[in-house]
Amino acid sequence: MTSSPPIADLPVASLPVDGAELAAFIAAKLCHDFISPAGAVMSGLDLLDDPSAQDMRDDALGLIRQSAAKMVALVHFARVAFGAATSSEQFSGAELHSLLTGLTDGGRATLDWRVGEEVFTKLQARALLNLAYLTVGALPMGGAATVAVRREGGQLILIGSAEGARARLKAEALTGLKGERLTEGLAGQWIQPYWLWLTACDAGGRLETTVEDGRVALIARLPLAD
Repeated sequence: MTSSPPIADLPVASLPVDGAELAAFIAAKLCHDFISPAGAVMSGLDLLDDPSAQDMRDDALGLIRQSAAKMVALVHFARVAFGAATSSEQFSGAELHSLLTGLTDGGRATLDWRVGEEVFTKLQARALLNLAYLTVGALPMGGAATVAVRREGGQLILIGSAEGARARLKAEALTGLKGERLTEGLAGQWIQPYWLWLTACDAGGRLETTVEDGRVALIARLPLAD
C-alpha cells in the first residue's frame, strides 16, 4: 500500500505539476474525452445528409441521440470532477451517483454505490467522483466495484474497491496517484489519478493505493471541518 503525504508537508520545488501546466493536461484530457462522441454526432449528421444512405436514417438518428447523451454526461461529470463551474455548493450522494453512472452504465464492471444520503462539499464531491471513476476504470475486463463513505475520527473516508480477475491500474495511473510527475507513458492515463491526489492533498488529506492480485483499493482520507 502506498500513501501520499499532505501537500503542505512537501517543499514547493517537489510539487510536480501546477498552474498553467496542470490546466493544459486537464484540457487535453477533456478534449480527448469529448472528441469521440462529438465525432460520432458528426458521422450521424453526415449519414443524414448523404442521399445514398437514406436507408440508414434510423441508424444515424440513433447514433446521434446516443452520442449526444454521452457528450452531455461527460460535460456534467467534468464540471464537478475537474472544476467548480456549478452553482451548487453541496452535492448529495444521489447526485454524484447519477453523474457517475451516466458514464459507466453499459460497461463490463458492476457498481455497488454504498454512499447513502450523505451530503458533500465541492472539494469532497470532486474527490469522491474521481475516486469512484478510477475504481470502476480499474476493471477493464469486468468485476465488482464498490464505493463507500464513512466518517471516523474527524475524517471523511472515501473508499473504492475494485475486485475482478484482471483488476489493475496502469503504470501511469500509479504514478499520478503517488503525486509524481510523469516521465514516460501516456499523459491521458496519468492526469486524472494525479488530479485525485492533488484534490486530496489540497484538502489536507491523504490518498492510499493498494494493488493486489485481483484487487485494487483507493482510499482518500479528508479532514472534516471543525
